[in-house]
Amino acid sequence: MMESMTESPLIPETADIGRTALLVTNLEELIDFYRDVVGLTVLTRRDTAATLGVDGTSLLVLNHVEDVSPRGRDQAGLFHTAFKLPSRAALGAALERIRERWHVDGASDHYVSEALYLTDPEGNGVEIYTDRPQAEWPRAADGTVEIGTVPLDLDDVAAESNGIVTAPPGTTVGHLHLEATSLAAAREFYVETLGLTVQTESPSALFLAAGDYHHHLGVNTWNGRSQPAGGRGLAWFEVVVSDDETLTMVRQRLEDANVTVTDWDEGIEISDPDGVTIRIRAV
Repeated sequence: MMESMTESPLIPETADIGRTALLVTNLEELIDFYRDVVGLTVLTRRDTAATLGVDGTSLLVLNHVEDVSPRGRDQAGLFHTAFKLPSRAALGAALERIRERWHVDGASDHYVSEALYLTDPEGNGVEIYTDRPQAEWPRAADGTVEIGTVPLDLDDVAAESNGIVTAPPGTTVGHLHLEATSLAAAREFYVETLGLTVQTESPSALFLAAGDYHHHLGVNTWNGRSQPAGGRGLAWFEVVVSDDETLTMVRQRLEDANVTVTDWDEGIEISDPDGVTIRIRAV
């Protein structure tokens, strides 16, 4: 049993989501999708890997693995990677790209944000969204954010398009959403151990944040996954902290909480209860 953190959160309130990495079988097709539909720029390209991002900042890593099996229908893993745009005009432009080159799976007004949903060529979920002004986010009596879902008027969003064909500077991976096998185990790990705040919850989903954001991480059990993560799809995602001193502190506190920590080139790695790899590095 991992120790519960009762002092300041183990993951600092200033942390953000960094890059997401996917294991893919058709590298060219995935590059085309994330460049032409999502609007990212190809930053590096090798025979078996590519990085894409915005304004020189990497947001997505694609790793080609020839013999990786498809993710099983019962396996935990990625629900979607959510790319946050800096304006509603940019969201309108994204909608134009999707309508011209792909298709929209869904669209929602979440009170805190407006979001478009689609699926990449290998079945990975993608959200493209923009936040409403933080002062407008509805809050519960305890100060947590109330996230809801109502239909989004796509024609109204499209009418605000600025016509830009690429994702603009200021685009980030705003949050990641996972499918878990157990919401209780996810809560114990992400909330009780790592110290993320529960902003909104339902019987089958948690929306968690470092600090006061509406959510950096979503976790759900909507599709009844029963096996650990594996196969094609999510390889890892990053949590980014402010500096090396903070990273050292996080590592020590993870070890004190009996979380297994390993090194990688830019920081440290841990795994959640479903075997999802989380990389933590300093800016």
